[in-house]
This record gives sequence, structure tokens and C-alpha cells, in this order.
Amino acid sequence: MAEDKKLTVLQLLPALESGGVERGTLEITQALVERGHRALVMSAGGRLVSPLVAAGGEHFTWPIGRKRFKTLLLVGKLRKFLLEQKVDIIHARSRVPAWIAWLAWRGMNPATRPFFVTTVHGMYGVNRYSGIMMRGERIIAVSNTVRDYILREYPDTPPWRIQVIHRGVDGVDYPHGWKPEPIWQQAFFAQFPQAAGKLLITLPGRITRLKGHEDFIELLARLKRRGLAVHGVIAGGASTSKQRYLQKLRYRVRSMELDGDISFTGQRDDLKNILAMSDLVLSLSTQPESFGRTTLEALRLGVPTAGYDHGGVGEILRTIYPAGLLPLGNIDESFQRVAQLLQSPQAVPAGDFFPLRNMLGQTLELYEQLVRTPRR
Repeated sequence: MAEDKKLTVLQLLPALESGGVERGTLEITQALVERGHRALVMSAGGRLVSPLVAAGGEHFTWPIGRKRFKTLLLVGKLRKFLLEQKVDIIHARSRVPAWIAWLAWRGMNPATRPFFVTTVHGMYGVNRYSGIMMRGERIIAVSNTVRDYILREYPDTPPWRIQVIHRGVDGVDYPHGWKPEPIWQQAFFAQFPQAAGKLLITLPGRITRLKGHEDFIELLARLKRRGLAVHGVIAGGASTSKQRYLQKLRYRVRSMELDGDISFTGQRDDLKNILAMSDLVLSLSTQPESFGRTTLEALRLGVPTAGYDHGGVGEILRTIYPAGLLPLGNIDESFQRVAQLLQSPQAVPAGDFFPLRNMLGQTLELYEQLVRTPRR
């Protein structure tokens, strides 16, 4: 293949609303366009479609992630699409789209069909349905934690097919020591007046049982008992199916007489500002995170961050800020460490840790290298 061949890359995912997978799709689209390639994205749509198109990507609205038997009807249509658009690389980022893509791809001429890439973004339940993510000709693992999970749970996966490409953060967007405008700060404290003048401890992430909200409430209660002037910020929205759990958390806060000490912000588009204003950011997920991008964002802003020592969050903290490692399942010791970080803060080192450009460069290199590989 000529070095300067322009590629057509199709990324598939359920929707483009919000979240790490969606943001990564947008970032890869921008990088492809900047390098002169053609970037196609197929999803059910969402609010990130506008920035994707503005960046030069092409969006195709298909219900490719719908968990319905009817979705299988898209297989033939997708095969035709791949031929018409002369797609070089199919990159599936989620399980249902991966099944549709694989079934379409499998029925094509092996000598001329696109290359099939998957990204394993999480530690899915181990079953045949999730196993589709291990069928990529190349499998991108977003951390060493994910690579270990694939090799442990799907031992038939050839190790050479897996490439670890850590997700990353742009230092221009998350500069060390950055703080939001005073006008934003005033508006925030006007909305949450009980947080003013206190040490802010933030737990970012959507409302779900796995994110450690109950541990967070317990830690806040203990810090308050110790006499520390703290205020907890739970920054994240609750989907319709999680409203009952949100009510349970609110009830727990009230019953522990912490109404004035913990604020629920709901879904926010200014999480970066909240992180930058915090004295401490926590990651208390009871199940290991595949990467932990929010942890990285907080650390890149220079904000002390602590989290349970497992999964991607453990990987990030060991690299950048080992002082923030908390022992999983040990609330007593975690409390002591959190109190210590608040009373004698340790500075977060400045550095270009896990830069976004590495993630983009390595992904595009993988695409370009695949297309240079002769088909057997």
C-alpha cells in the first residue's frame, strides 16, 4: 500500500449523547480528518453529532445499537454500505454494533473486505454476547487492566491481536492549576450556598450502585465527626431507571443529618469547573474501572485525587499520584488517608501524563499499519 493512501474509517457505537466512548469517537474523527482521511460514524444520533459534523466527520443515523432481534435486519444493509462507501477499517466500539458489523463483514470477500477492529472499553460480563469484542483482527484495550481481563476471561484470544492504547487527556483543555472564572464560581456558590467556604470533596459520575456513593456518604459523615469543615459534591445525573436509587441516596443523606453537607448537582456540562474547584476528587467504584478518565482529568488539573486501588484508576494513581491510593473494601483506612490528604495536602505533580495525542497517534498508526498488511 502507498504510504499516502487516504483511508475511509467507519466507527460504530449505539449513540452520540455523552460519555467516554462517545468523546473518544469524536476525538478519533477529528484526528482522521486532520490527517486527510475520511471519517464515518454510525449511531442512533445525539447531541455530539453537531460537533462531529463540524469537525469534518460524516454521520449516518442507524439504530445500530438497539438490543432487538430486528436489528439483525441491518446486516445486509451494512454489507452494502461498506462496499458502496469503500470502507477500509470498521471500528466497533460496543457490543450490539460489533455483532452487526461482524456478521456483515464475515459475509464479504476475505481478500478485499475492510479490516475489523474493536475497542474493549469495559470489563463486560463474560459470555458469548460480550465475546464479540474479542473477534477483532486487532483489539484495542484502553488500559493494562483491560488487557489482563481479556487474557484471563477470554484465554483463546491471541495476545498479539491485543494492543493497549490508554485513553488520554489534552493538556491544553486540562492545564495544571487552572481555575474557573470568578463569575462561574459565584454562580456555583449561589446555587449551592452550603458549599461556600468549605473544603470541597467531589464524587463525579452518574448515579449507579457501582460508583461508590454510599461509601462517599459514609466518608463525609466521618470527616464531619472529626470536625473538618467539608462539603460533599455528588456530580452526576441519574437515568430514569436509577431514580429510585437516587431517592435512596437522598434519604440516606437526610437520615444521617448530612442535608447541609452534601449537594447533588445532577447532570452537568461544567464538570471540569467543579473538578478544578475541588480540594479533593474521589473515585470509589466498587468494580474496577476500565480506565478512569475523570480521575486523569482531575489530576491533570492539579487537583489531589484519591481512589480505590484497582482497575484503571489504580493504574493512573500509581503513575501520577500514589498518595491517593485507597485500600479497596477498607473504609477505616480509606477514611484516615482521605482525612490526611485534606489536612496535609500533597501537591499533584505537573506533567504530560497519558496525553491525548498518544491515544490518537497510536490508533491512527494501528489503522494505517493494518491497511499495509497483505490479506491472507
